[in-house]
Amino acid sequence: MLEQLCLDEALLDAAKEVFETMIFMSLEGCAGDDTPIQGDSMMGSITFRIMFEGSLDGCMSICCTTDCARTIAANMLAINTPEGVSETEICDAIGEVTNMVMGSVKSRIQDRVGNLDVSIPTVVTGRELESSLGDHATKVGVRTLVDGQDVIQLTLLYRERR
Repeated sequence: MLEQLCLDEALLDAAKEVFETMIFMSLEGCAGDDTPIQGDSMMGSITFRIMFEGSLDGCMSICCTTDCARTIAANMLAINTPEGVSETEICDAIGEVTNMVMGSVKSRIQDRVGNLDVSIPTVVTGRELESSLGDHATKVGVRTLVDGQDVIQLTLLYRERR
């Protein structure tokens, strides 16, 4: 069912909308594989469930370097120097960006999939971060450039609930 919805396009369009209107940064798809972001990074993730004849469980995540996350937070908070943003503010900003992008994805696909329930976002820091739903999950990955320079990996995973 979800394969027919062009999820990569919905994910990219949703992220573009959020970044351009709420963060005042441009976002564009770029070539590349879905290898993890290298170096210190942050990942915001949010889970969802779609109920229809059966049901699907899924997870949407946004991963970028900590430097990129700091710039995103500074733009969201209208702070001129990214160095002035605290770690708490960065985590809050990445969680909120994740929530807004998932909300935008939801608005793009909900009329075709029915009820879509979404959790609250979580944010983790580390190196070479990846989302996983375990075996039998379908992965939709979109690699992007924000303001033409920093790579952000958008990932949407889903699987049929058994």
